[in-house]
Amino acid sequence: QVQLVESGGGLVQAGESRRLSCADSGSIFLSSTMAWYRQAPGKQREWVAGISSSSTTNYLGSVKGRFTISRDNAKNTVYLQMNNLKPEDTGVYYCKLAPAGHWGQGTQGYWGQGTQVTVSS
Repeated sequence: QVQLVESGGGLVQAGESRRLSCADSGSIFLSSTMAWYRQAPGKQREWVAGISSSSTTNYLGSVKGRFTISRDNAKNTVYLQMNNLKPEDTGVYYCKLAPAGHWGQGTQGYWGQGTQVTVSS
């Protein structure tokens, strides 16, 4: 059974860094694509980054060069390192465990409960 638990959110100043973690207690992590999404107030949830089971990665254009997604298969954990944060990065960040392909942007998958990131200017 998949259970995703995110951590690492909080309040940061613009320009600072933050690392989010998402731990999975299930048994399909190794073969799954993992992704991070975010949802700003009043906006739809948007895909931010994805990492395949072989650790190839893909990013939303506005975070490319600032955010890094990685995974530790020994710990069943995916990370999102966020550098040079901007106020527009504010939102609830969710991790998703998804079938292989499409960088986690498909309709299938499991979601974590979300963690709030607030970037003040």
